[in-house]
Amino acid sequence: MEGANKPLTPEPHKPYAGGGGDDGASKKQQQLANDEKGGEAEENYRGWKAMPYVIGNETFEKLGTIGTMANLLVYLTTVYGMKSAAAATLLNLFGGTVNLAPLLGAFLSDTYLGRYATLALASLTSFLGMLLLTLTAAVPALHPRHNAPASAAQLAALLLSFALLAVGAGGIRPCNLAFGADQFDPRTPSGRRGIASFFNWYYFTFTIAMMVSATLIIYLQSNVSWALGLAVPAALMGLSCALFFMGTRLYVRVRPEGSPFTSFAQVLVAAFRKRRLPSPASPAELYDPPHRSSLVAKIAYTDQFRCLDKAAVVVAGEDDPSSPSPWRLCTVQQVEEVKCLARLIPVWSSGIVYYIVLTNLGNYNVLQAMQTDRRIGGAGFEVPAGSFVVFNMLALTVWIPVYDRLVVPAVQRVTRREGGITQLQRIGTGIALSIVTMLVAAAVERRRRRVGDATSCFVLVPQQLLAGLSEAFAVIGQVEFYYKQFPENMRSVAGALLFLGFALASYASGLMVTVVHRTTGGPGRPDWLAQDLNQGRVDLYYLLIAAMAAVNLVYFVACARWYRFKKSDAAAAAVELEETDDGLKPNRVAGPPAV
Repeated sequence: MEGANKPLTPEPHKPYAGGGGDDGASKKQQQLANDEKGGEAEENYRGWKAMPYVIGNETFEKLGTIGTMANLLVYLTTVYGMKSAAAATLLNLFGGTVNLAPLLGAFLSDTYLGRYATLALASLTSFLGMLLLTLTAAVPALHPRHNAPASAAQLAALLLSFALLAVGAGGIRPCNLAFGADQFDPRTPSGRRGIASFFNWYYFTFTIAMMVSATLIIYLQSNVSWALGLAVPAALMGLSCALFFMGTRLYVRVRPEGSPFTSFAQVLVAAFRKRRLPSPASPAELYDPPHRSSLVAKIAYTDQFRCLDKAAVVVAGEDDPSSPSPWRLCTVQQVEEVKCLARLIPVWSSGIVYYIVLTNLGNYNVLQAMQTDRRIGGAGFEVPAGSFVVFNMLALTVWIPVYDRLVVPAVQRVTRREGGITQLQRIGTGIALSIVTMLVAAAVERRRRRVGDATSCFVLVPQQLLAGLSEAFAVIGQVEFYYKQFPENMRSVAGALLFLGFALASYASGLMVTVVHRTTGGPGRPDWLAQDLNQGRVDLYYLLIAAMAAVNLVYFVACARWYRFKKSDAAAAAVELEETDDGLKPNRVAGPPAV
């Protein structure tokens, strides 16, 4: 079996579309081409033609979702009269559920519904949740009045709106990125460049939504009325739904092919049953029937995790290759899909520590800002302490188009690699920048403590700009890396994995704060994270996080050097670029896998 010893050409997936196509002679030519290929229709990828609907839908969805959730703590404490601790606990539970729900949504999408149907249902559910939350503010009977405690019916309406928002997030978050990338043909150089560019522009719209939510929508909620401040995000979510359905005829929709988790379980069970067998001497001894999936590309054999290869060993007298038991004999393709996931886990785990850096900086930057001079001009206007995240978003907003349109073309002329650098190199750059960010934050905090509350608030801007630049490399790199390296039938799970990392980082950050708070203080000596930052040592806390980030960078580099790219994707990544009079064009030559 030659395919077990050399990289295989990936079989393109066969998605289906809701409509569209050419008329007249072009239809006849397409039909003739399809007849020559055995009757299988070639998909008409619309690429950037579908993006106004896809990106428009995602932009307004983010504006609606972020605008709704950004100020919920204030809403619960002021409108519903909850105690701060109770409101924070409720929102922590809500936030954890929102970040974990994408795992279930990804499973349903990849197994049963498909990404289009999942997004459609989830978008409508989110819209209903926002509408109900708006009604809790607009309808007097749905919220407490005159400082009275909330009734059971009022709490039920509030919690039902939260439940609908969580269900909507569970379907939207794992699918929107993968669905957008599905609109580009991964078999062509322009399609692969389109996918990489889409990831950049997706995150660009996210930063715009964050900036608008942190300024305009919060202003409406805090200074005009809660009913209007919540109605605006709900209306934006309704517009998002309308844009999504308007583009239905243009979309490529990938069919689900059953549960990948069942296949993973079969490999593990079969390998465990045959654990006492000697390892096969050659990949040619493994069960490798013809690959017939129209969605999942054939993956070349790798010699990592060889204990899993035993799941594909044919035992004479027990296994019948003509009608194998799926829990006793698995294919090489099934085994390699499990290996893909196993290789991804170490790289993913390094992202958790990276998110801890972002989480802690975001929390304590607000507290730092509260103990600075935030007045501007002689009118007495004060910059809100929570608005400094805008500088983070500003760095992302400016850098992403510059990177996509100027830096990438310049770098790929030097490296002669599509994208300029690999996804792992991009992630590593972001992690290195996170170390610099925390060192700068520690130096700024040390200066702020020395000067006192008279320190200008704008000394906090550099650390926010660096954090935004770090995210532009690390987070977008992770999104693209997961999408390309996960098996095709698990790409919605790839989106969910990112949010699972956020959730674990949030829990870990809470634990870190508790441990530091309890262990660094003493009799007559405040701890590092004292209520009054001038009495604490947040600068030392930042240095601790910087040290964690430095260790994490070493760990990541070790994981990246050990990692082996999925061969079907590495074959595409090995496309080199040559300089021509018209610019760059792909030149298929043999090349090493990306590192």
